This record gives sequence, structure tokens and C-alpha cells, in this order.
Amino acid sequence: MYQVRTIDSERIRLRGATNLQTILNTELGIRFSNDLTLGTSDIQLMGITGRGIKILLDGIPLTDRGDSRESLGQVDINTIEKIEIVEGPMSVIYGTDALAGVINIITKKAQDGSSITVNARLQEETAGDEYNALTKKGTHNQGVGVTWQNAYLQLSGNVTRNNFGGWQGASTGRAQAWKPKDQMLYTAGTRFTGKQWNVWYRFNGTDETITSLGNLNLLKEAGDQEYISKRWLHQVQSEWKVNEKLSLTAVGSYTDYSRRTLSTKIDSTGRRTLSLEPGSQDKSIFTTAFFRGTAFYKAGDHLSVLAGIDFSNNNASGARVNGTPTINEYALFVAPEIRFGQFFKLTPGLRFLKNSIYDAPPVIPSLNGKLILSKSLDFRFGYARGFRSPALRELYFDFHDASHSINGNVNLKAEYSNSFNSFLVWQAVSREELRINSTLGGFYNVFHDLIDTAIDPNDRTQTTYLNIHLFKTTGFSFDNKLFWKNLQATVGATYIGRYNEFSASPQDFGSLPEFVWSTEINANLLYTFKKAGASINLFYKFSGKRPIYETADQVNIHLAETEGFHMADLTFSKTLGQYVNLLGGIKNLFDVTNLQNTSTDTGGAHSTGGAVPMSFGRSYFLGLVFQWTKH
Repeated sequence: MYQVRTIDSERIRLRGATNLQTILNTELGIRFSNDLTLGTSDIQLMGITGRGIKILLDGIPLTDRGDSRESLGQVDINTIEKIEIVEGPMSVIYGTDALAGVINIITKKAQDGSSITVNARLQEETAGDEYNALTKKGTHNQGVGVTWQNAYLQLSGNVTRNNFGGWQGASTGRAQAWKPKDQMLYTAGTRFTGKQWNVWYRFNGTDETITSLGNLNLLKEAGDQEYISKRWLHQVQSEWKVNEKLSLTAVGSYTDYSRRTLSTKIDSTGRRTLSLEPGSQDKSIFTTAFFRGTAFYKAGDHLSVLAGIDFSNNNASGARVNGTPTINEYALFVAPEIRFGQFFKLTPGLRFLKNSIYDAPPVIPSLNGKLILSKSLDFRFGYARGFRSPALRELYFDFHDASHSINGNVNLKAEYSNSFNSFLVWQAVSREELRINSTLGGFYNVFHDLIDTAIDPNDRTQTTYLNIHLFKTTGFSFDNKLFWKNLQATVGATYIGRYNEFSASPQDFGSLPEFVWSTEINANLLYTFKKAGASINLFYKFSGKRPIYETADQVNIHLAETEGFHMADLTFSKTLGQYVNLLGGIKNLFDVTNLQNTSTDTGGAHSTGGAVPMSFGRSYFLGLVFQWTKH
């Protein structure tokens, strides 16, 4: 029913990626923004920011502390089997934060039979022209994993270290434009499989430190900060096929996520002491308990029903959190699939929601359909009502440091939206050695009271969260895929419009275009030399200039633009014997670092004026991947 883009394990491997951002940054409709002070990134999908995108790990929502999607950078890339991107509103099935779509990260699972597998990875990469072997300057990735299984039981474990030494850029002295990051990722799991059921447990652990070095002041002292994140995610999932008509699933998780700020001062002799300035020592804790149960019943050839319940419990505490707030959310959803002959399927959906803080709508509806026009052509369409209550961080989290002054806003309203999308999918050629398919899509989203950061109208030195009266996105996408013998190729484009209405009386600002537009074009080419056991691969994307109307004083309107840019990676792969694969290449071929921006917003914590950081420039990498399996 839904239009799903899939990034498979082979494409992930060929990217030579050490984080998810590298994999996603050349996908259509996806853009990233970076906060160099905190070392974090945020994501946009089809013009909608990360707060409207649901990030899942094997169907489990990932918890984030702040505005940005920190969880995207805290998943072990070596454990991922594939990534699914579902465009369009999924609020009935997945609830809050699924207004723009869903990114589901799916990890590697058990294979058939009894076996033991050992895998290891070593990869070295420059940071621009900065590099030291195995440590300090550059990016260094080491990982090892073991999986043992028989017909009924699987045991697995992985340990990965990602070390980034930072990048000096235009900074001088001790300071670095991109902050050093040291990250340890741990996974452990077990899976029991029966005749008609299976159950598995998985632990994901993150221990991450981002270091911000300060320059010496007149007193020959420098102030340094370490941002220390710890994430412990426990997952339990089970599936039970009761009979040929009924199957049940249950998912439970508990996340304990903390981020600590450790501030110190170092003098000219190298003596280091704790900083005593207000807010310099801080720890914020966010915990989430989640349960989801679903039942799928096939009543006959023309009717099947998916129904489920969701429960989430979110808590926060810390010096920067006002009190110890808790938000509980309960939901019941049902989505029957009705088949009309062999050509038409329709899925109406309803979600009944109860939020402990906000009056949620009594019911959230959706409607999805698929019309098979011919053997090679089908048409899909969807509508969904969306609802998102403000998150704990937006209501109660205050964040103040040398570069940020962000206050939560307990007076926020909940968001709601109406979203429409459609896709025409054509399998132009489908033969054994040649496959060509094209997808033409369109979308239109209308958001009311969208929550975003803005300068506090009562204090221009502060940033807070405010509701945008009306926000719209619309656009088109055209994606083409070719599989011919040893060649895989994709070419696509999007044209996305965004509109912000500044107040309930937009006529006060004069005549403005309803939408401002931005273009994206991408192309991927993968060619395999089968006899040589080698491949060469190009991943390319052009992101056009991004315009947006803004006001800094609620009187004057200004069209600000972030310049367009080209991003491309060129990689090669070669097998060495039976167990080893060599991977190397060049990332960011066009040497993109900072983008120019014409915004006049230069006074707030989240100012958009000036240079917009995108990357630390062109880099070179070389890695070895080892995999040994005994059946």
C-alpha cells in the first residue's frame, strides 16, 4: 500500500559509511543540518524537519534529547541489513512524529541452518587534508562481531569504535570547526525460534564523547567542554503465527538516555580544574518505555484487518529540565485492507489517542489505496490526519551555554496536519537481465501550529519554541531505476515548495508568493566486474538553493537563500581471497565545506545567517572487511 524506498546491505557496504548520515545524504528529498557546537545533526524529509520524521530501529522509536536527531549518529552501521524510507504521513500506524514519514533501520537477523560467523572491519579516512594513522586526526573505524546459531537459538554480539579527530577548518589555536568525537557502540542479542513463533532480545549501547576545545584567553586559560552521551536501549520482540488466518506480534523497549556536560579550565602549565560557572556542569536524563502489540487477521481473499495498541511513557530530569515531567500516550489503531477484485485495494485507518498532557483529537483518520492499472502500472494514493503533542524537550528543557540560549515553552499548542500523497509506479521492462522502473510522486501537506525554534519576542537574546500559524509543503518526485547485467543505475529529481505563514493576518506583510521552491537531482551508478570480484560506484546529488521568507521583527519580510551544492562519493571494492574485501574511495568529491546564506537572522542561538556548515571537505578512505562463516 505504501511507497517504500529501500537501501540494501550492498549499497550500505559500498558507501564505506561509518554513520547513517553518509548513507542518507544523497537520497532524494533528504537534507541535513549540522550544529558544530554540539556535534549533532538534524534531518529533513520532503521539506519537513526531523521532529516530523519517525526514526525506528527494528520498529522501535529511538529517543532523542534535543531538537536534533542524535540517534541517527548512534546506530552501529556494521549491524544494519537495510534501511526503509516510507514517504508520506504514517500517523495512524506509527503515531506522533510520523507526519512526514518513517525511516526504519533494520538490523541483520538469523539465517537458515546452523553456523558460526565472525566479521571484522578496519577503515581509515582523512578529514579533509588532515590525517594521522589509527588515532587523532581523521576518521577511524574498528569493529568486530560474532554470531552463532542453530535451528532454534541464535547468539550475537558486536563492538564498534568510531573515532573522529575533528577538523580545524578556519578555526585557529586549539579550537576546531568540527569537534572531535569518540564513540563506542555495543550490541548483544539472542533469538529463540519455534515452529510457529519466535522471540528475541537485543541490547544497543552507546558511549559517546564530543570534545570542544577553547582558545587561551588573556589570563592564559582555556575553557573546554566534553559532551558525554550514554544510551542503553533494551528491545524484546515476539511473533506468533496462531494459524493460517491470525498472527500476533508484541514489541517492548526501554531506553535510558543521558547527556552530560563536563566543563573544565586548563592553564598555561597544563593544570586542569573544573569550571565553576553556572550551568557548566550538567546532566540531563531522558527515559522512554514503549509497548506495541498488533494482530493481523485474514478474513478471506477480499478482507484482512491490522489492529494494534501503543503505549509510551516519557520522563525527563536534570538541572536544565524544569521539574521532572512525564508524558504518557495511549493509542488504539485499526486498518482493514479491502480488496475489490484483483485490481483495487483500499485501506481506511483510524487511530484513537489519549495524551496525558494535551487534548488529542478523539480519532485520527487515514485512507490509502492502490489501483493496479495493468501488469506493469499501478497508482497509489494516501491521506492522513496528523497530530503531534509537544515533546518534553520543547516544553521543559532549557539549554544555555556559550553558543546557545534556548528556553522551553510550556504554552505551546499541539500540532495538527492534513497530508496527501500519490505515486504512479511503472515497471517499464521486467526481464531476467534487464529491469527498468519509474516512480512519479506528488505530495501536499498543511500544518497548523507547527512547532519550531524562533527568537523570543520578549527577549531577542533568547531562543524559544513557538507555534507557526500555518506551514505548507508540496512538491513532486521522479525516480528511475535500471538493472542491466552488471550495471545498477538510479536517476531522480524532486521539486519541493515550502510556505510559512507568519501570523493569522498575513495580509499585514504585503503580497508574498505562497511557495518558494528548491530542486534536487541525484544519480547512483554501480558497476560490477564479476570475474575480477570488483566494483566501481558513484553516488551523486545536487541540492539546489533553498529559499525561505523570514522576519526578524514581525514587520519587515526578507527572502533568505542558502546556496545550492553538489555532493558525490566515488568508491571501489575488490575481493581479496575468500574472506576479505578491500574498499576505498573519495568522499565529497566537490570539496563542499560551508554554504553561503543571505539570512539576516544573526542574533539568536539558532541563527541561520552566515556560513552554513555542511562537511569538512574532500576525504579519502581505505578499509578492509573480513567475514568467515562455518556451517
